[in-house]
Amino acid sequence: MTDAAPRRGRGRPSRTQTEAGPATRDRILEAAREEFSERGYEKTSVRGIAKSAGVDSALVHHYFGTKEQVFEAAIEVAFAPALDAPEMVLKGSLDGIGERLTRFFLGIWENPTSRTPLLAIVRSAVHNDTAAAVFRRLVVAQVMRRVADRLDVPDGELRVELAAAQLVGIAMLRYVIKVEPLASVDMERIVARVAPVVQGHLTNP
Repeated sequence: MTDAAPRRGRGRPSRTQTEAGPATRDRILEAAREEFSERGYEKTSVRGIAKSAGVDSALVHHYFGTKEQVFEAAIEVAFAPALDAPEMVLKGSLDGIGERLTRFFLGIWENPTSRTPLLAIVRSAVHNDTAAAVFRRLVVAQVMRRVADRLDVPDGELRVELAAAQLVGIAMLRYVIKVEPLASVDMERIVARVAPVVQGHLTNP
């Protein structure tokens, strides 16, 4: 008589599933981004992500852990262009950093490919404390502190936060709430008006 296959513990993914590799992990992340985008953080569940990805919930937990950790992984992938900001913005002198940061930030929002996941991230962060904490941890650690370090002034973090508040406020009004005429004005006009303000936050005495 052939030995029966060993039973896997409850809630654990099968060997076949765990051996699926990077493609399965990427599929779960893609499903997570879509679920968070459509439903927001609170209404998204690990089970829903698993169903959308065509796997069982145990496999989502195997790769990412909790829903908060899935959200953070999905944010990091979707937010990847913005995480390049320090390298791109900090090249060159500090004299033009306000314009470079403004143009870079608005450029990400102008791109439909990056705008869709960013909208999902912002909406989730606004309505849920857990999502907001994840978003804040990612942005502060990987973007704001690196820009603040480049300024080399005692109040660098405050300066960067003020500049970020200016830019995020514009993004909310232009891309999320869509207040006119800001929502439809040419981006270059916005850059021309806002960049000097951002520059002032970052470098003025």
